[in-house]
Amino acid sequence: MAAFQSHPLVTVPFRLFAAGSGLLIERGGSFVRPAGSFSLDAVFAAEDPVATIASVHAAGTAIPDNKVPDACESLHAPLRSQEVWAAGATYLKSKDARKAESRDAGGGGLYDRVYEADRPELFFKATRHRVADPGTAVRIRADSRWNVPEPELTLAVNCRGRIFGYTIGNDMCARDIEGENPLYLPQARVYDRCAALGPSLVISTTPPPSSTAIVIEILRSGLVIFTGATAIDRIKRPLQSLVEWLFRENLFPHGCYLMTGTGIVPPVTFSLQAGDEIRISIDPVGTLVNTVEG
Repeated sequence: MAAFQSHPLVTVPFRLFAAGSGLLIERGGSFVRPAGSFSLDAVFAAEDPVATIASVHAAGTAIPDNKVPDACESLHAPLRSQEVWAAGATYLKSKDARKAESRDAGGGGLYDRVYEADRPELFFKATRHRVADPGTAVRIRADSRWNVPEPELTLAVNCRGRIFGYTIGNDMCARDIEGENPLYLPQARVYDRCAALGPSLVISTTPPPSSTAIVIEILRSGLVIFTGATAIDRIKRPLQSLVEWLFRENLFPHGCYLMTGTGIVPPVTFSLQAGDEIRISIDPVGTLVNTVEG
């Protein structure tokens, strides 16, 4: 397994969009449509996804600038057969928040130990049908009173365990359910439309700079009710280390996505409501926008 692989002829990253009209590849402001039946699964199955996408881009059909808005309508999450997994307690702030919410259940010390341990917390998050597309609704559980979004840098990993890109992930969480008992984590985090990905998949030879910001805004009735920001250099563990642990004794024939944890935690008095709008930005991925459905 390896991290991002350098290519002397590929210095500008690609952005892949899963549009309603098919896949689109953007580079340097210009869009092309791949030839034939090229799919996302082919990217994740490639031994060298960056070289593969560079070749597909070179053979693609250019889209005129005036046609780009129409071509980019109805974006889908950039995944097909990939599983989505997640890492927890990778930021100090997240560890402290989860420790506090589970203290009454006797689980507070668990998060101290996993934060310092060699082995990270990793858990299954979603399959394609559980992931909301950009511009559509994520859901909050009807049996929960305390729901929050978790904005996360999300790694794209091919079937050989190589990180080749990244996108934005929203790891929705019912904090009261998880806080009641840490063993309820699958119920708190895995349900219909419990996640969102997009709007693009950045395919690059290099990881995002350590100073890269993750920014979130939550709007209610058109007014901003919460904002937060962090940087990926606050992640405690090396990104490649998280992937190596995930691939231990695990096969991903279609590759996978790995959410890398959150460093933005709303106050305990905050909970999402139906009709809220969540906006998460990471440059150059873009801004992932989703509404909330009860």
